[in-house]
Amino acid sequence: QVQLVESGGGLVQAGGSLRLSCVASRSLFTVGTMGWYRQAPGKQRELVARISTTGTTNYADSVKGRFTVSRDNAKNTVSLQMNSLKPDDTAVYYCNTWPTSYSWGQGTQVTVSS
Repeated sequence: QVQLVESGGGLVQAGGSLRLSCVASRSLFTVGTMGWYRQAPGKQRELVARISTTGTTNYADSVKGRFTVSRDNAKNTVSLQMNSLKPDDTAVYYCNTWPTSYSWGQGTQVTVSS
């Protein structure tokens, strides 16, 4: 059964840090690349980071150098460490497979105050 559960969001001041976590069903997690996406109010959902089954990572230019994605294959978990947060990072963050996404979870809200 497909399942994606995100957690770790919250309210943080600009310059602060948050660590997001996503627990996925094994059938999704082990098949390939996992990605973190976000959707800000009034904006399209965008991919911010992804990580392959072997640990290769890619980042959107807007988060490069500030965010770090990692995965624990034994625990079906993908994480997103977010440092030096900016107000523009405010969004609902989702995890999902990449490039083909499955049913979306509820996401976790990240709000960055200036």
